[in-house]
Amino acid sequence: MDVNLTNLLYVAIAIGAIAIVYPTVRDLFKKNKPEEAPAEDKPVATNAAVLPLQLQAYERMALYVDRITPQSLIARIYQPGLLAMDMQMAMVQHIKAEYEHNVTQQIYVSAMTWEAVKTLKEQTISVINQVAVQLAPDAPAMELNKQILEVFLQAGESPAELTSQIINAEAKRLMR
Repeated sequence: MDVNLTNLLYVAIAIGAIAIVYPTVRDLFKKNKPEEAPAEDKPVATNAAVLPLQLQAYERMALYVDRITPQSLIARIYQPGLLAMDMQMAMVQHIKAEYEHNVTQQIYVSAMTWEAVKTLKEQTISVINQVAVQLAPDAPAMELNKQILEVFLQAGESPAELTSQIINAEAKRLMR
């Protein structure tokens, strides 16, 4: 019975993740021509001096998205002997610290890209917290890591991959 509840939780989280990210990605790829996008959502370089800053911001957003994937977080944070609760707190803290480090980049990226990055951050934290709540207080961090990775594997297409696609498409539009 406990396995069925865990699987149900994984499926619910996966469906929620897709429901959050899918509309953003759909809107991005629905636009046939860049000039059809509303002005506030279009990454427009106003002059030659701003273009490198905008490209650097998209680069930093791509790096942030990669650094907050569960695989990357686990590889950087996990140490044998950690408890799941400690791992959870460390993962959430790293995600928030990286976000705060990059928050100023929002002035150089489109509103859609920034929203996708924020949504990914919130969704990743939510999944980590939801999985951690299901574990015993003295569970090892490895159990948390395993279950988090299972949730993201069951989700199908990675929310981080969808967000990366948005970032890449926006950056490429800038270079046209």
